[in-house]
Amino acid sequence: MESSKVIVIGAGFSGLVAARELQTAGVNCEVFEARDRIGGRAWTGDRMGLPLEMGATWVHWFQPYMWGEITRYNQGIHTSPADNDAYWVTQGKVRKAKEGEADEKMMPALDVIYEGSDRFFPNPHDPLAILRDEYGADPNDVEAFKQFDHKSVMDIVNEAGVDQELQDMVEGFWSAAYIGDPRTGSSLMAKQWAALSDHSHKLVDEINLRFKLDNGMRGLYENIRDDLRCPVHLSSPVTKVEQTDSGVRVTLETGEVKEANKVISTVPLGALTNIEFDPPLSGDQQRVIGDKWNSTGAKIWIKIKGHHKIIAYAGADYPMSLIRSEYFMDDGTTVLVGFGADHSKVDLNSIEDAQRIMDTWDLGVEVIDSTGHDWVKDKWTQQVWATLRKGQFIDGWSHFIDSESDIHFAGADFAPGWRGVIVDGAIQSGIITARRVISQLREIGKL
Repeated sequence: MESSKVIVIGAGFSGLVAARELQTAGVNCEVFEARDRIGGRAWTGDRMGLPLEMGATWVHWFQPYMWGEITRYNQGIHTSPADNDAYWVTQGKVRKAKEGEADEKMMPALDVIYEGSDRFFPNPHDPLAILRDEYGADPNDVEAFKQFDHKSVMDIVNEAGVDQELQDMVEGFWSAAYIGDPRTGSSLMAKQWAALSDHSHKLVDEINLRFKLDNGMRGLYENIRDDLRCPVHLSSPVTKVEQTDSGVRVTLETGEVKEANKVISTVPLGALTNIEFDPPLSGDQQRVIGDKWNSTGAKIWIKIKGHHKIIAYAGADYPMSLIRSEYFMDDGTTVLVGFGADHSKVDLNSIEDAQRIMDTWDLGVEVIDSTGHDWVKDKWTQQVWATLRKGQFIDGWSHFIDSESDIHFAGADFAPGWRGVIVDGAIQSGIITARRVISQLREIGKL
């Protein structure tokens, strides 16, 4: 039997898992990664005397694909600090309470945002099922589903008459969750997160912001790579992918050409402009690439003097919209993590900018270090994690699924389940796409 070959573009979680799945089925494959490291937007870097996550951070047993990898590689987890002092900015004034009190205060607004999640997503890993005739959904629910794709979470709370203070609080929360402007993101993403979390905000918060890996994300992606027998080529950008009569031809930046039966691209949507596709991608795919996702924000790590238990919220127009304490150091300092809606509002490595961020809440703390990675400026991502603009939940990511050619797309950007700050969707998409490719190779007698 003729040996099959698949080229995987990208060595983030999705690419590495896809390669492992192919390898298990006996498929000959190669992985080409543009960067000089693996991991993609999951990147554990040694900074501030800690293994800090420049990208994805939190894990949970309600992330089914991630938990499978944690179990497979025997990784431990620990909690982020809780019961912090909570601060939020509303109408130019800083308010304060305990974290639990702030959470309870926000609940009426969050309940309004999540309303309908049970009807819209009875199976949250099949997010567009309600639109299929065989689903038999109530026509009113179908119409509401379509309308909510063109509304933001902030549109919902505003239309519901939620008071301004609660609007300001949830704007801070969703600026961080969307890593972009919550006023321009699809509200269906928030509703799907609720469905993936048993329709409980407590679980939404816990799944996305509570548990971290003892060895960092690299404790997983390095283990996955070590299980691969196929080559993983670093510093090897792909510049062109061509569909041929016999399969696919891939051109590297060096000019080297590789032939394959199939290609799986795990390149983030924002960076697909780095690759020339021949024939060109479909009109819908090109349109979505041109529009980009709602992922315009940034993540920052800030070190301050003293031990401070802080969680703080501010609106989307502030440099950072959510700050929370993560590590209390032996030298008496605290390391905090922060998220904002617009990467252009802050230099992540500027102590002065970090001090300006902390001064948002009149905390009286002194910043001594700041770090981060600007994913939007990064040539190989040009976005943060995949969050969707209004209209893109229905008319966006799904255009990259079920390819009729030999070129397939995988990654968190195109995952049916968890899309966003956590890695689960990347793993899910890598498995789904690899299995689809394996089935196609078997159908044509290549496996």
